[in-house]
Amino acid sequence: MQAGSTLVILLALLGANLPFVNQRLFGVIALKRAVKPLWLRLAEMVVAYFVAGALGYLVESSIGNVFSQGWEFYAVTASLFVVFAFPGFVYRYLWRHRPAAVV
Repeated sequence: MQAGSTLVILLALLGANLPFVNQRLFGVIALKRAVKPLWLRLAEMVVAYFVAGALGYLVESSIGNVFSQGWEFYAVTASLFVVFAFPGFVYRYLWRHRPAAVV
C-alpha cells in the first residue's frame, strides 16, 4: 500500500509539472506552434489530474473496498495538484531565462 500511494503522489507531481517543462502535447506529440499556449498547458494539467485520480482509484481498489468521496475530496486533491504544478509554472513563466553565452 505504501508503494502504491508513493507512486500516485509521484505521478501527480510529474503530471502537474510536465505541461510546463516542454513544448509538446502530453510530452509526446509535436505541435505546429513554437510555443505552447497557457490554455493548452492547463488542459494538459486537467487530463493529468484525472489520470492520477484513476491510478489512485486502481490502487485503492486493489487493496480492498473503494470509499465513496464527496466534493470536498475532489476540491482538496485539485488544489493539491495545482500546488504540485507551482515549480513548473515558476520555471516557465516567472524564471528569467537568459540566452546562452556565445564563446
